[in-house]
Amino acid sequence: MRTQLGYLGDPTLHFWLTRSVARAMNLSLSEAMAQGHLSARDYADLVTRCRKCPHVDTCESWLAARAEGAGCAPDHCWNAEVLNALADRMEH
Repeated sequence: MRTQLGYLGDPTLHFWLTRSVARAMNLSLSEAMAQGHLSARDYADLVTRCRKCPHVDTCESWLAARAEGAGCAPDHCWNAEVLNALADRMEH
């Protein structure tokens, strides 16, 4: 049996990219955790999924253009579905 390992990006960079995309959406991941909408495991999964994403340069450019006020996560974001659903839950 042969196992293929995929590349994972720098954990610190992707932690901050994940938080920054959420913050640009006016979504606090810390608050989501405090309110029970996001578990520690879910948070770790967001960062790990981000670490697998090949769109780091695109993400950084998107963030540079939107310090805040984005209505949703960017289309290229591998966490877009989760972040958008979380933002919807936090608004209600």
